[in-house]
Amino acid sequence: MNRLVLASASPQRKRLLLSLGMSFEVVPSDVEEADCRETDPVTRARSLAVMKAGNVAATHGDAWVIGCDTLVVASNGALFEKPGNEREARAMITRLSGGACLVHSGLCLQSPDGRTFKDVSTSVVTFKKLSEAEIDWWMASRLWQGRSGAFQIDGPGQLMIERIEGDWSSVVGLPIFLLGKLMREAGVLNNFLAS
Repeated sequence: MNRLVLASASPQRKRLLLSLGMSFEVVPSDVEEADCRETDPVTRARSLAVMKAGNVAATHGDAWVIGCDTLVVASNGALFEKPGNEREARAMITRLSGGACLVHSGLCLQSPDGRTFKDVSTSVVTFKKLSEAEIDWWMASRLWQGRSGAFQIDGPGQLMIERIEGDWSSVVGLPIFLLGKLMREAGVLNNFLAS
């Protein structure tokens, strides 16, 4: 019997995986993102996904493990990870207002025998020009907490977005199209789909 483990505590990732009808367990990794020394955003997102999958696979060796990481890059090249406080979140949203950012979602599927299937899905998110009142509303919502770039594209955060080019699920944090591709490459997609 194949087991599938999602190495993330993100409720958004869990909901996306549930929407596929897959049976899986949630076991958050305890990887410290600061331990990853990669600075290139695409490489960093992929490396963190691999680190998170490997971390959980070390104690769940009989399972297929999904590791994910999402990074936001502002138009000036600044890397926006999760804000540490409201001041940082406000600075990020103010910088994103009226502009576009790249969202890189790294994904790694690790097999029970240690093989890794990994890639990155990149999307472009364009923000509407936000008023001070809209930024205040967003800060008061607290929905920026724990979110790369201090925003979300599921739920109320969508009201700040003008358009998205790419995969919506990737911006949420779990690129479903890419997951399907990696599972097909690994030959296990049908093992986890509900019959």
